[in-house]
Amino acid sequence: MKFMGWRRPDGRVGTRNYVAVIPSVFCAAKTAERIASQVEGAICLRHPVGCTQVGFDFELTARTLISMGTHPNLAAVLVIGLGCERFKPEELYEGIRRSGKSVEMLVIQEEGGTGPTIEKGVRILREFALHALGKPREECDVSDLIVALKCGGTDATSGIAANPTLGVMSDMLTGMGGSAILSELNELISTEDMLAARAVNEEVAKKIYEAIYEIEELLRSGCDYRYPGRNELISPGNFQGGVSSIVEKALGGVHKSGSSPIVDVLDYAVPPEKGRHGMFLMKYESQDGEVVTGMVGCGAQVVAFTTGRGNPTGFPFVPVIKVTGNDFCFQKMKADMDYNASAIIEGKATIREMGEDFFSTVIRVASGEPVKAELMGADELFVIGRRQGRQGGAVNGSTSAPERKS
Repeated sequence: MKFMGWRRPDGRVGTRNYVAVIPSVFCAAKTAERIASQVEGAICLRHPVGCTQVGFDFELTARTLISMGTHPNLAAVLVIGLGCERFKPEELYEGIRRSGKSVEMLVIQEEGGTGPTIEKGVRILREFALHALGKPREECDVSDLIVALKCGGTDATSGIAANPTLGVMSDMLTGMGGSAILSELNELISTEDMLAARAVNEEVAKKIYEAIYEIEELLRSGCDYRYPGRNELISPGNFQGGVSSIVEKALGGVHKSGSSPIVDVLDYAVPPEKGRHGMFLMKYESQDGEVVTGMVGCGAQVVAFTTGRGNPTGFPFVPVIKVTGNDFCFQKMKADMDYNASAIIEGKATIREMGEDFFSTVIRVASGEPVKAELMGADELFVIGRRQGRQGGAVNGSTSAPERKS
């Protein structure tokens, strides 16, 4: 199976061909935005961080911004710094440069202020864009494709139809040498035995248990019973859509990953080892933007996003395919929804048939077919979160992984 993409210097393949402006700190965000707005085919990755951060919080920002800059859906990057921030623009520039990608850097304080930086930045970005637009797509193997699996605005039809449709697609993709990433581990609590039983070895099984227990401990420590009604693990829309508990949501959500072996557990915004393919978990909870940003940081070039209630969000440089098993939602939100899996519930198609058909949709989107979020200009899912106080590894005092069950 092939798709049409852009081969990058580091060997990875892009499904889109944008040029980007990335500020190293929020102070440079407006300048970066004004540069990108003047160049066709350019995007700006505006964010609220880059200074006054320490520890894991700071590491998460650095790791995420570098992973965005090296992503294969970007042809070239212009880094804009202020000059006195903690996350030095030189670190961002060097992190991107090592991938072999075209990258330049401007520092506002060194260029003489906002005006000169914008003027020079527009010239650089236009050169990047002219070069990128001249490069045609080429035939690429499906083994170069990574699909992020996400849900948001879940209802009962998600677990019955939309998520299993993604599961069939995921099994097909990984069976052909491609990869998929499942995350939102707080919405997988109670499925750890099921997931660990699919691990390729005992080491990966232990990682799965530890990752889910870490999230469970994080959620437990975050509950504050002084504020009744603020501690629910699922949204009001989930309740209204027929999902009664986090366990019920987990038992539906896990179907996005199909049944293929789980080859590893990834850290946030850290790509798999080179040459390693298959089904991955990524350690993180389920804030939509933060988790999608992390999976994109792991290298996902397409996002498959199920929603029973309807969700219009998109990502600045990665297509987000919206899938629903709710025909009422699809008809009501046609401008936002891409794929209708309700035929499963209506008895007009099997899960296997819908999954195979959806796999074809993923290949078409990877080859350039636009999704509704792209047509609407949606970009809300790029979010760098702040996680002050959270550790990068296991939470102190968390439960150790049990022996793998037979």
